Amino acid sequence: MVIKLDVLGFGAHPDDVEISCGGSIAKLVQQGKKVGLIDLTMGELGTRGSGPLRLIEATAAAEILGVQHRENLQLSDGFFEENQESLIKVIEMIRKYQPDVVLANSVKDRHPDHARGSQLVSRACFLSGLRKIETSIDGLAQEAWRPKAVYHYIQDYYTHPDFVIDVSNFFETKMASIKAYRSQFYDPNSPEPDTPISGSEFFDVLKSRAMDFGRPAGAFLGEGFTVERPPLVDDFFDLA
Repeated sequence: MVIKLDVLGFGAHPDDVEISCGGSIAKLVQQGKKVGLIDLTMGELGTRGSGPLRLIEATAAAEILGVQHRENLQLSDGFFEENQESLIKVIEMIRKYQPDVVLANSVKDRHPDHARGSQLVSRACFLSGLRKIETSIDGLAQEAWRPKAVYHYIQDYYTHPDFVIDVSNFFETKMASIKAYRSQFYDPNSPEPDTPISGSEFFDVLKSRAMDFGRPAGAFLGEGFTVERPPLVDDFFDLA
């Protein structure tokens, strides 16, 4: 079964996509694009909350963003590798949803799962286009499919973006989707240990980052992305 999407966003953990490009996702949905999300792990090693709770929170976040398709591959948080088993699982999702554009984790970041997830998804996008790699879902053989482009969102480590999406009108939706992960972020009544993202100041950090990306590009709030290959345009005015 194929469910054709325009964009498929991958995250090593539930909340990766929301934190880094939730505004862009909400904007795509508002524009009528068909968007899906795939979480590689349940984030079960996170200091606060639990894997099953993160699944519930991820569902709530997807509803806020307006995303209708979200799956979790349940790879091992902190320990998944770029091996054949993991690659096949990602390829199955790419062939199931046949996205034109894939969004993936940062190429380099503080959490090692982010860079590993980035490489895993990027490699799977290429391999998914090879017809001699056979995959199936529910006993039905899948057709080869290679996305037109893979873009990497920017996470904890600052990376100079290759392009910026204006999310000024979608930042509140982004923040609402992040706050759906109630076990992970600021809650003055939570008995859980503090983490680098559990303080109230983390929300200020996210807005500051969005302003940092947006201002040079001429927007109030933006989300930055890096590319694997230069985008092809017809002339200079496509970039104006």
